Amino acid sequence: MKELVFAVLLGTTALPVSAGEAWDSIALQLYGDRALLDGGDMIAIDAPYRTQNDSRTQIAAMVRAPEGLNIGTVTLVLDENPMPVSAVFALDTPLPSFFFDVTMRVNGPTPLHVVAETTDGRLWLAEGFVKTSGQGACAAPPGTDPKEALATLGEMELELADLLPGADTRGRLEALANRQKRLDVDISHPSHSGMQMDQISLLYIPMRYVEDVQIDLDGAGYVDVTGSISLSENPRLGMSVPGRTRSVDVTMTDTDGTVATAHKDIAGF
Repeated sequence: MKELVFAVLLGTTALPVSAGEAWDSIALQLYGDRALLDGGDMIAIDAPYRTQNDSRTQIAAMVRAPEGLNIGTVTLVLDENPMPVSAVFALDTPLPSFFFDVTMRVNGPTPLHVVAETTDGRLWLAEGFVKTSGQGACAAPPGTDPKEALATLGEMELELADLLPGADTRGRLEALANRQKRLDVDISHPSHSGMQMDQISLLYIPMRYVEDVQIDLDGAGYVDVTGSISLSENPRLGMSVPGRTRSVDVTMTDTDGTVATAHKDIAGF
């Protein structure tokens, strides 16, 4: 899957297509001739009508599988971003529902799509649209000096909360009923897009972003997140986790091969 996503990232970036054609091209490269079913009743997207900060915009979704099925993979696509396939959540053990909330760069006005694959192999699609403030986020100068950013690169903070801010009312009720919690992973990383210019040397800063985040709960794999340059500088990854979780381990790998880890124990009740 990761190899396919990377191929789509490279291929789609080079295609001079209109907004409507962009999604058709992305969907074809990702899923071929597989049917994309209407997921409006099972995928609730939470995204701003217009971004306040193009370089750091929260995009969230609550995904619920049809009765008798589970969610295996959830993909977030920002059609007009330089890397449209912006984040992929591959669950180690499929779940009846899954929530994510991530901080993204939104490079310009764009349709967004969330695709969920259920355990019967079907694909479910929901879509929205985000307007921007015209800041050109992927090419905007970094918020911190690139050399200073290296000093803390890979440091992570893990936080477990009882509620799911960002989820809709139904999602919050479901989280309470299923005793779900929210895990936030804050990653210190410059997320260089390869399109940003060093303000002193006026040279382009080489691309370097969070490529993979593996999250284990209680010693077992939970979800593998594939990133892209669409992740914001110092990204925050939020997601639902079982309320019974007692320990969290996170392994972050970036495109330069840097590997960083973090661990957190959760007090019992």
